[in-house]
Amino acid sequence: MAEQTDPRVLYPPRALRDYAFLGDGERGALLGPDGDLAWMCAPAWDSDAVFATLIGGAGCYAVTPVGRFTWGGSYNPRSLIWTSRWVLTDGVVECRDALALPADPHTAVVLRRIRVVEGSVRLRVVLDVRAGFGQQAMAAAADTGRGRTGGVWTGQSGPLAFRWWGASEATRTGDGPLMLTLNLLTAGDQHDLCLEISDRPLPRRRRGIRPDQLWAATESGWRERAGVPAAGTLARRDAEQALATLTGLTSSVGGMAAAATMSLPEHAGAGRNYDYRYAWIRDQCYAGRAAAAHGQLALLDTTVDFVAQRLLADGPDLRPTYTTRGGPVPAERALTHLAGYPGGTDRAGNQANHQFQLDTFGEALELFALAAGHDRLDLDGWKAIQTAVDAITQRGHEPDAGIWELDDRRWAHSRLTCVGGLRAVAGHAPARLARRYTDLADALLADVTADCVHPTGRWQRSPDDPRVDAALLLPALRGALPPTDPRSRATVAAVEADLVHDDYVYRFRLDGKPLGEAEGAFLLCGFLLALARHSLGDPVGARALFERGRASCGSPGLFAEEFDVDQRQLRGNLPQAFVHALLLETAATLATDPPSARKR
Repeated sequence: MAEQTDPRVLYPPRALRDYAFLGDGERGALLGPDGDLAWMCAPAWDSDAVFATLIGGAGCYAVTPVGRFTWGGSYNPRSLIWTSRWVLTDGVVECRDALALPADPHTAVVLRRIRVVEGSVRLRVVLDVRAGFGQQAMAAAADTGRGRTGGVWTGQSGPLAFRWWGASEATRTGDGPLMLTLNLLTAGDQHDLCLEISDRPLPRRRRGIRPDQLWAATESGWRERAGVPAAGTLARRDAEQALATLTGLTSSVGGMAAAATMSLPEHAGAGRNYDYRYAWIRDQCYAGRAAAAHGQLALLDTTVDFVAQRLLADGPDLRPTYTTRGGPVPAERALTHLAGYPGGTDRAGNQANHQFQLDTFGEALELFALAAGHDRLDLDGWKAIQTAVDAITQRGHEPDAGIWELDDRRWAHSRLTCVGGLRAVAGHAPARLARRYTDLADALLADVTADCVHPTGRWQRSPDDPRVDAALLLPALRGALPPTDPRSRATVAAVEADLVHDDYVYRFRLDGKPLGEAEGAFLLCGFLLALARHSLGDPVGARALFERGRASCGSPGLFAEEFDVDQRQLRGNLPQAFVHALLLETAATLATDPPSARKR
């Protein structure tokens, strides 16, 4: 029987909890337990994928032990350098993986270092570079006439050039992948592989590459970039990993990808398969707040600058989402040639690109106020504040798509978020402007009070939607009104009564179905309720929710958007930036005394 060479057969998709994330700020990759890079877009986050077996496409890069093995792994502290560890019948082998730093926006560099821990091992190495979500053939060696020189493979796939070091003995059958068998016979044996993929001609390297130097630069880069959590923070290791994840999702111009992936279904067959490889203004603000809570002001600065520049450019027409380098997000399109992740279909682009989301102006103001409190707001930041205030003045009465990006309504959350943002910046503005901001906040609060207070005294979603919504926990947490306000207390009580099951929190009741049937628990909301309990003087209840939330991750410690409680599975795109941001903020906040305790 002929050897199977199709990576889609060799490396089928696994449960999301099994994937590790590699990122360098300009792009990211998911690494499976079989050592398979099942997903990577190059050269940028929003480029077409070159490795797409995760969502049913061609293209993969794998280093896998031959024979029976069990898998584990871990990240280097404060980094996205991942080491897989495989225990075989006759040996133990590790593979260290990273996207090299410093990152080049045009060129991805994948480092892989294989080391035998004990015994002897045999490994299969597979490389199949397929640009265009798997549609572009890989031309290499004899196909291009360039062949192998100095142990290097060079080639092309669509518009991308690649160069592969350390695999001079690889072979290829027809138009299949490059394949190599490595036999490492004694403990301490080591083998390095380096893959470069670029949308520009790759420069000549007369002396080849020096793996030790590349690894040293990458390790140094992470030490310089990834911050340290605040002293005394809860779940310090998880907080460190959340900081590294947010850092790895953030480009050199400050745009942070909401997730590394696209089209991973939130619920099988429900059609909610979205492309999250873009920078949402709201998520940027969450990340900036989380970074500031741990004193990581460099990450705060990048988020502030990115949001300010988008506001100054687009004013009242601010988009909810941009590419990570500040450009427009393409319209959504179906990728019908792909099979999709099981239970989902494939789409690129995002329909949010043409939505109006009022709450983004309030989130931006809260972020700028936070920066001002740390004396980190420059002239552009102050100009952006005025731009956001003018936009709220002009458009605060309009229906919008809201935090959950649904149909346009006068969402209570959107208006209350603007109230909180206006109050926050008023505390840092000159007296004349502060009065204007406070007056506008008071008018907005009166407006939303007139049409969005439920007969039970809690906030309801919109004038024509009386349901409970966990997003309505946010206004009291962000200063729109005190946590002890009767409307705030009633909202917390309603969320706990209607949207919590076994300490998992859901967004709202969807389609009239029981919790868990329509969608998974929303991990962001679990951390919001933990913060709300803490603000009301319930540190034990807050800690219970925090621990439940932070346990809802895979082995590599990554969080998706949702958690399927019954099956204990991650759902949606991975890793989800705003979940990591709220974990990080909650870890810092819960380490302090609740407000009621501080007053005594």
